[in-house]
Amino acid sequence: MYILVLFAIGLTGSFVSGMLGIGGAIVKYPLLLYVPPLFGFTAFTAHEVSGISALDVFFVSIAGVLAFKNGGYLNKKLIAIMGTAVLFGTLIGSFGSDHLSEATVNIVYGVLALLAAIMMLIPKKQIDDIPLDQVKFNAPFAAILAFFVGIGSGIVGAGGGFLLIPIMLLILRIPTRMTIASSLAVTFISSIAGSFGKIVTGQIDYLPAVIVIIAGLIAAPIGAKVSKKMNTKLLQLFLAVLILVTAIKIWADIL
Repeated sequence: MYILVLFAIGLTGSFVSGMLGIGGAIVKYPLLLYVPPLFGFTAFTAHEVSGISALDVFFVSIAGVLAFKNGGYLNKKLIAIMGTAVLFGTLIGSFGSDHLSEATVNIVYGVLALLAAIMMLIPKKQIDDIPLDQVKFNAPFAAILAFFVGIGSGIVGAGGGFLLIPIMLLILRIPTRMTIASSLAVTFISSIAGSFGKIVTGQIDYLPAVIVIIAGLIAAPIGAKVSKKMNTKLLQLFLAVLILVTAIKIWADIL
C-alpha cells in the first residue's frame, strides 16, 4: 500500500507537470506532505519532501524536455540565460535550506505558490499569435528574475517551473507553448543544482524518491503529449487554479 500511494502521487504530479511545463513540485510537495498520513503512514518532514521533490524534478523535467524537443518550442537563448541564472540561485537555496526550520521551508513554499497564483490570474494580452522565430525578451531582467526564483525553489526542492511560467507569460511575454517547453528546460537546469544541494546536505529519503521518480517517468511524457492538443488559455487557467488551491491549503496549515 505504501508503494502504491507513493506511485499514485508520482503519476498524478508528473502528468500535470508534463502537461503544464512545470517540474511537478507545486503538486507533489503538498501531496507528499498530506497524503501518506491519510493512509496511516508516517508523515514526511518538510526537508524530506523538498529532497524527494528535488530529485524527482531532475528526472521528470528531462522526460518533459524530450517530449518537446521537436516543434521549435524550445527557445535556446531564453533557456541559456535563465538557466544559468537559476542554476546559481538554486545552489544557494538548496544548501541554505539545511539551516532552515520545517515551518520556514513551508512558509517559503506558501509565499512562492501564492505569488505564482496571483501572477497567473492577472489578465494577459494576446501573445500566442507571435511567430516563434520573432520572440524577443529583456535578457538582463530575465536573468535577475530567474536567479531569485532559483533561491526560493532551491529551498523547497522545486525546479521553479510554477514561477517561471507566469514570469515568462506575464513579464517576458513569451507565447504559451514556447513558455511551457522552455520552462521545462530551465527547470531541468535548476534541478541539477537543487538535487546536488539536497544530496550533499542529506535531505533525501531515497526509497520513496525512487518510487515517485519511476511513476513520474511514465506520466510526464503522456502529460506533454496531451498539452499539445489542449487550448492554451485552458492550460493557463488550470495551472492558476491548481497553484491557488495549493497555496490556500499551505497557508491554512501555517496559520
